[in-house]
Amino acid sequence: MKPRDLTDLALRNLRESILRNALTTLGVAVGVASLVAMLSLGVGLQQLAAKRLSESGLFDTILVTPKNAFRGMGRPQREPDSGKPPRVLDDDARKELEKLPNVIEVYPQVRFFTEVRFNNKPYATVVAGMPDSSRNSGSFDGMQGKFFSSTTANEAILQIEFAKDLSEKTSSLIGQDLVLRYAERQSLPSASSNAHPSANPPDTSGGGFSVVAKELRLKIVGIVETEPAAGYGGYGNARLLMPLLTASTLRAAQVNDLRDIVRDSNSGKTTYASLSVRAKSPSQVEALETSIKKMGFNAFSLLDASKSLRTFFTVFDSLLGIFGCLALAVATLGIVNTLVMAILERRREIGVLKALGAADSDVQQLFFIEAGVMGFFGGIFGVLLGWLLGRVVTFGTNVYLQRQNLNPIELSSVPLWLVASALIFAILVSLAAGLYPASRAAKLNPVDALRYE
Repeated sequence: MKPRDLTDLALRNLRESILRNALTTLGVAVGVASLVAMLSLGVGLQQLAAKRLSESGLFDTILVTPKNAFRGMGRPQREPDSGKPPRVLDDDARKELEKLPNVIEVYPQVRFFTEVRFNNKPYATVVAGMPDSSRNSGSFDGMQGKFFSSTTANEAILQIEFAKDLSEKTSSLIGQDLVLRYAERQSLPSASSNAHPSANPPDTSGGGFSVVAKELRLKIVGIVETEPAAGYGGYGNARLLMPLLTASTLRAAQVNDLRDIVRDSNSGKTTYASLSVRAKSPSQVEALETSIKKMGFNAFSLLDASKSLRTFFTVFDSLLGIFGCLALAVATLGIVNTLVMAILERRREIGVLKALGAADSDVQQLFFIEAGVMGFFGGIFGVLLGWLLGRVVTFGTNVYLQRQNLNPIELSSVPLWLVASALIFAILVSLAAGLYPASRAAKLNPVDALRYE
């Protein structure tokens, strides 16, 4: 038989039992919808996590730290590689890092615990210095107020949760002043004092340092909802942001100060607990990490963490897909049942076809086409229904978030590859469900089929 004749005959048979075939197709649609809805949630959550991480502007940033010989309290000391002491992260190393290919900038991490006074009330928080380049990272898009007016301004940008601690009406904070109380690190007479004022405080491990309480008045110029300095390469979430050069000139005591004294380094050079190296693009990060490690330093980037994140979402999507396939498996039983009943109702028709010279393969193809058509239309309706379910879940979630005064999110996503995969999968599953009925119909004896009443 010609393919066109088989197709016309299959469509006619589907129209004759339209209610039963429609219900079977609807079962396939429900199965595909559950699969698409679940996977769309997994894809949406993955895109949401990737977007939030990328908004931090750190996918193109590498954190560089020295390979210190200390492993921590109660842990054995690590032997230096090749009998050489670990390299110190000083100004020479910083200049060497700046000369690496595809490097835009290298800047120190300035982050410290402190106390903020606002309306004569104390608030403990963490301060972080932000480089001027961070204004273009996307982290400050949609912020209230504005970015720092200059790289040395005595200005502050508050994270939204910290701003809520200071005042219920966060917008009223912009333009007001707060007092930053911090511990300034002052060198003892034997310490080196020729470091550049805009850099981190000079290494004073030769003679130690003293700590003096200081205050600095800052003007609040903006409030940001994201966390541009949420502990990457440091400790805790920084809830008060200020220009990096301003933070560096404060010479605020940091966690690594005591470590520098214990190391008893007498180089007299500026040393850093860590440096941030920005690459031209995330695609250059891996090669830069390799080069930095060859220089004798530790290197870490968010791309390293995103590998584990991708593994998690791969497993998560697989689990969602398995549960979604259960509904589709139930739909395949409906296809089998529908086609088996069609064989019983059309035994005489099958006998006539065989008597007229139709081969077993023609009968098989006839039932395969019917199963494929049900899978095709079930896949189309299923994709539409799955997309609609995802939108309903997203809408309901955003209504709840708005009642909690939180920002709306895009919870589900149906990319083109998911649409095509769901449609192809529905057709393949339907064809697989038609294997047994097609084989059974092809094996019918034409004489018995013609005598069937």
